[in-house]
Amino acid sequence: MAALFFVGSLGVAPASAARESLNFSTPFEVSDSPSGNYLAALVAGADHDTVAAATFYREALRFDPRNPSLIERAFVAALSNGNMFDAFTLADRLVQRDSTNGLAHLALGVKFLKAKQYPAARAQLARGGAGQQRDLTATLLGAWIFAASGDEKKALEYCDRLTDENFAIFRNFHAGLIAEFMGDTAEAGKRLKAAYDSDKNTLRLVDAYGRFVSRHGDKADALKVYTDFDALLPNHPLITSAIATLKAGKTLDPLIKTADQGAAEVLYGLGAAGGRQGDEVAAMIYLRLALYLAPQRGLTLITLADIYDRLKQYEEAIAIYESVPADDVLRTTADIQIAELLDNLDKHNEAAAFLSEIVKAHPNDEDALLALGNSQREQKKFADAAATYTKALSVSTKPDSVNWPTYYFRGIAYERAKDWPKAEADFRKGLQLQPDQPLILNYLGYSWVDQNMNLDEAFKMLHKAVELRPSDGYIVDSLGWALYRLGKYDEATKELERAIDLKPADPTINDHLGDAYWHTGRKLEAHFQWNHARDLKPDPDDLPKILDKIEHGLPEDKPPVAADAKEKAPATDAPSAPKSGG
Repeated sequence: MAALFFVGSLGVAPASAARESLNFSTPFEVSDSPSGNYLAALVAGADHDTVAAATFYREALRFDPRNPSLIERAFVAALSNGNMFDAFTLADRLVQRDSTNGLAHLALGVKFLKAKQYPAARAQLARGGAGQQRDLTATLLGAWIFAASGDEKKALEYCDRLTDENFAIFRNFHAGLIAEFMGDTAEAGKRLKAAYDSDKNTLRLVDAYGRFVSRHGDKADALKVYTDFDALLPNHPLITSAIATLKAGKTLDPLIKTADQGAAEVLYGLGAAGGRQGDEVAAMIYLRLALYLAPQRGLTLITLADIYDRLKQYEEAIAIYESVPADDVLRTTADIQIAELLDNLDKHNEAAAFLSEIVKAHPNDEDALLALGNSQREQKKFADAAATYTKALSVSTKPDSVNWPTYYFRGIAYERAKDWPKAEADFRKGLQLQPDQPLILNYLGYSWVDQNMNLDEAFKMLHKAVELRPSDGYIVDSLGWALYRLGKYDEATKELERAIDLKPADPTINDHLGDAYWHTGRKLEAHFQWNHARDLKPDPDDLPKILDKIEHGLPEDKPPVAADAKEKAPATDAPSAPKSGG
């Protein structure tokens, strides 16, 4: 009989005792057929559904327990999903069959490190395949194993084996952390400063050095380390928390307090880099091993959840975000991400309620307010969204130039709420802060065309937006639809066909191209595009209009906007909104 499993069950302690954990589980069945389970595992793996892949591979392995390929696939799936008991068991079986399997040896090395079996851990890391990545990982983990054993000299000697200058930052960063862990302040200061001086734009380097200076140097110097970074990336919770602590006259704890945390930092760094480079499976594996050594590290959990988010595994992403500890400075960030994922799952009411709770608890949190405004805008509560964006701007501590997206989104909310003067003012403000921003050029230019005003400037904006983002189907569609609105149907058709090539599955663009085809006499093709738009699940407000065109076509009337019309005062009714392109 097939067994029933649940994906994404979120039975994790909530961030607030007053809030229950979310649970949007999706059930799936495990087959009695070995081939069925294997095929299901392949499909789940291709979809990056690590929960299902690990489950199906485990079931398939029960029927063919000696298959080396199946053992390896099941091992990788278990490790990617954080099933560490299964992963370590399968790693043991793997290395018995293939003594060069580097990933299996890495997993076992981490297992022995956690168990404080340091010679066994070193032995595992010394085996396996070759390559720069393996050498970097094994060398830095080996250094932390010696640090755990109390041998600073050997630990630093291991770090210094990384002679390739591409690894200089890793070498100095971890040598500095190890020296600080071992109480060698002079060596720690020299190494951490070298790492920081090499790259002042990386959060972990900044945080490690700032924390060190706060305890062993001038607090004013430490504060400058953080405020300099804040000027580059405003309002990161780890940075704002450190600044607040320093301004209160306190010192900061060291970044690393145990050897396990140090080894986890190695794995976190590799996982974060892999995620940025698009190697999601490797990134998940490194991050899972990091969490095995140092559970509940907020930044590691956030990074792992973000990978699941990008892979559209929203339930699993929510589960991981929920596991960020309640007292972690990244907890509110995790909650905001959960709310955005609920919107992605079409749980709009739950998302709005969730965000309202966050804003109630943190009324001056700009990121929470922006997320709430975005959710309200998605739900077409435009007046509410505009008010929320206004509140976000009022509490913002960012430089004004960084706030252009808030003016842009508030402008959209005002425009959709039929308050064009305020919308136009916000779009102009956004362009003042960020000249030639293609999203704003697109929205403002199209809106002017739709209202038959500022036509020369509007088309300059639309052409500029397309020039800046030639591969953005939404922006190309705006130019095409503006030409259509002026009755330039041949030119419109050319641009709208380009937009379709870029965004073939967008119902609005298909609808627009159908209209253009109709007015150029290509009525059979127009019906094809309208039928396609209908089948692509358009906005419910648009569907009746599309169905009417399918049945009756379009009236043979004059263009909606006269091509030679003079500029006029703003229309009393707001224009229909172009796609944002974002």
